[in-house]
Parts: sequence; structure tokens; C-alpha cells
Amino acid sequence: MLTVLGAGMAGLCAAVRARELGVEPVVWEQGDRPGGSMLLSSCVVWRYRAFEEFRAQCPGGDPALQRTVWERLDDGIAWLESLGAPVAQRGTGNPLTTGVRFDRAGLTETLARAAGEVHLGSTGQGRSDAGPGPLILATGGFQGDPALVAEHIGPAAPLRLRANPWSDGDGLRLGLARGAATSVGMGEFYGRNMPDADVPPSQFVGAAQLYARHALVLNEAGAQFLEAPVSWSETEVVQATARQPGAAAWYILGDRALLEEVRARGVRTMVDRAVAVGGTVLPAAELPFPVPREAVLGVRVQPGITHTIGGLRIDPSARVLRLDGTPVDGLYAAGADAGGISAGGYASGLAAALVFGRLAAQTALS
Repeated sequence: MLTVLGAGMAGLCAAVRARELGVEPVVWEQGDRPGGSMLLSSCVVWRYRAFEEFRAQCPGGDPALQRTVWERLDDGIAWLESLGAPVAQRGTGNPLTTGVRFDRAGLTETLARAAGEVHLGSTGQGRSDAGPGPLILATGGFQGDPALVAEHIGPAAPLRLRANPWSDGDGLRLGLARGAATSVGMGEFYGRNMPDADVPPSQFVGAAQLYARHALVLNEAGAQFLEAPVSWSETEVVQATARQPGAAAWYILGDRALLEEVRARGVRTMVDRAVAVGGTVLPAAELPFPVPREAVLGVRVQPGITHTIGGLRIDPSARVLRLDGTPVDGLYAAGADAGGISAGGYASGLAAALVFGRLAAQTALS
């Protein structure tokens, strides 16, 4: 019997692939619906156009795992389309990357239908009907557990969760209990700086404040803290903000910056969205520290954690590894439970989930 823990992108892809190989998997999902954080994302599944760019953008990641994602993603996207997953847009709008934006509800529905029965409300741990045999961990990382986030990432204050609430480290804990090693990048995460408000899940994408490259970025004391120019992904800005007092920052903007666009979204539009969800946006004269004369306003932001980058150590076949590099018998991982792929930078989490979800099932059943 093959058991899959988690019904996000990785777990559903593993379950669908298992059924294609003639095995009916048992799928457990802690949440009250399938789809995990995929259902809350922009649902763009992408890779860097050149492998060398992947390495340059994520220099701390495992090259073998990166190569696996890079070489297998196009086939994985074609597979999703063959299942009937609806495409919302071809291309990413970024010259560095190539990929497809899927309709997130349609993709979730397509995979859930093809995966068969999903047992909701439990991880299946400790249940006799969870079954012996191979186990695929695809619970989505540990961003939903503040204690694990504090232990491994160590932000200056608790981070806002920009993901489903059920990915709370079950896969990591289970793997470690069986002797697994952790990957590189345990102190890293992917997320977005968000308004300092309780942003509803429906606004996780739309309310993101993705224009740090056009802003003067200051901490709560009014000091600059970024050590390098802002990258296209702004992931490093979010991680740096998490280490500032109160895990907060201010984006200071002038008239010129407010007219800029980032990925076809106007900076002014993003600021207006921050206001709409209740975030702090102040005129320059009301900011708690001096700012340049050309400043018009400041937006207070806090990091929202979408998924952890570190996790269980795996090989290119999705086998979970011990510290000495030997595989843990019968244990596989995919999605954010499998760490070290995009360490040092940013790459598509959905792409890795798709590739290693399918691979986990194939390896487990071979």
C-alpha cells in the first residue's frame, strides 16, 4: 500500500501518478479541502530558461535536485494539461523564466478528481488504516508552526502566515523521527512583504507589496538595512525584513516611484490595495523618522511566509536521505517537505512539487 500525506500540489501529483501506475494510494490531508497553498497562489508553474541562471539565482541549492526540476518540468506541465488542467496564461512575463499560469481552482479540481479519494481532517499518523508500505511526505513545509519557524528561521518577531494553516511541520517531524537529515536552507523561506494587517487568504496575491526596488526601504528606526541591490524576486528583502526589530519595515515612495509598474501592476495600485485591507500608509510628514524631501508617503510592511525552503534532505529520485547519504527505507518527500532546492534565492515551489511529486510515486512503486 502506498500512503501519501498531504493533498497540495506535490501530494496530489504523487497520487495521480500512482494511479496511472496501477496503484490506488491512500491520501491523507490535514486540512478541510485539497489544494494546500497552491489554491492560494498565483499558480504560475515555471523554471529558469537556462540552467546556469537557475544556479546563479539559487547558488546554495543542490545542483542535482535543481537539474532534475529544470529537465523534467516541461514534461510535467504537459502532463497537467493532458489531465485537463485549465491554462490561464502561457508565459510568465519575465525574460529569465518560462512556464504556465494555471487556473488555480481548475488545477486543484483536476488533480483532486484524478487522485481519487482524499481523507480530509487528518494526516493519517498513528492510524491502523494508514497502512504499511511506502510513504510519501507532502505536507507542505513547516511555516504553519510558529515554534519551528522560530527554531529554524529565527525571525525578530512572529511572521504572518501567507499560506494554508495546515502545513505545520508534520512531514519534517515524521522524517526526523525516522532518521532523516535536514537539507541546506533551513533558515530560509519564500514569502512576500505584506501590509501590516490581517490580510484574508483571497488577497494573499493581490495585497503583496512587490515594489521594494522602487522604494527607500527603512526599518522601524528609520535606518536602511538592505546590503545589496534588490533582486527581481525581492525574496531577500522579505527575509531581511524578518530580521529587523519587530519584523517590520517601511517602503518610502515619491511621486516618480508611484508611477512605476512591477509585473504589469502599478505601484500606486499596490499601495491602494494596502489601504483597502487596513494596512498602515502614512503621508511623509507623519512618518516617525525623517525622510528625503521627495518622499510622498510610507507603507509599513511585514513579512508573510508562504513556504519554508529548508526541509528533509532528498536525492533526485525523491528518496529521503540520512546524514550519511543513505536512503531511509520506504520514505519519500516532495513539495516543501523536500528542502534545499532553491536555497540562496528563489525558484518555483509549484514546479518542484510537480516534478518531485511525480518522481516520488514512480520511485516508491518501482
